[in-house]
Amino acid sequence: MARKARPRRSSGSRAARGQRAQRASSGTPKDRIIDATMALLATRDFAKVGLADVAEEAGVSLATLRELYDGKLAIVADFSRRVDQAVLEGGPAEGETPRDRLFEILMRRFDALGPYKAAVKNVARAARRDLCLGRFLHKNSRRSQSWMLVAAGADLSGPLRVVAVEGLVLVNADALRVFLDDDDPGLAKTMAALDRGLERGARAMNFIDEVCARLRPFVSRDRATRGKAAARS
Repeated sequence: MARKARPRRSSGSRAARGQRAQRASSGTPKDRIIDATMALLATRDFAKVGLADVAEEAGVSLATLRELYDGKLAIVADFSRRVDQAVLEGGPAEGETPRDRLFEILMRRFDALGPYKAAVKNVARAARRDLCLGRFLHKNSRRSQSWMLVAAGADLSGPLRVVAVEGLVLVNADALRVFLDDDDPGLAKTMAALDRGLERGARAMNFIDEVCARLRPFVSRDRATRGKAAARS
């Protein structure tokens, strides 16, 4: 049976969250540098955006830029942190299950990314050619998705947390590819892609949880055996 489409927030709510991300640009040198970088990336390839270009666009000196950032990757990381902040400022997500809350949280993140879609698309395109950039973005995504899990009330620990974060990175990446070409104001295609990804992720996590539950008695027995052997030695 086909899944019913999830109810979507109004475009006004989406615009408000996007504006909140933009309002974080209060005129401080850091914010101006981030905005300048994203403005340049909206029209240029990542490799063709120079630090001198960023400084000029932001209206700061190269000395100020160097004082605040080590390079473009650090600026991109700060942009991602700004987006995370906009999502978290939205408060607790609604939904009865962690999956429902994750859907809400990740859609908030796409809302906040909306004003910067052209820049994000160019960065994603560059990452497919640049292994170092791709690895950096993956590491940065893991950090962001860890916070998204916490915001959704799914703050796991141990091996399950590692698996959940990595799985959420993949789910977000798949939905992001759809989002970058989704011109529908309601982001229907993005929602559908995210829904499918979270469904697959939920099944995978349930399977892993079942395997861990079945292995737990054997692990406990092995630990007890090794403890007795150590006590006799």
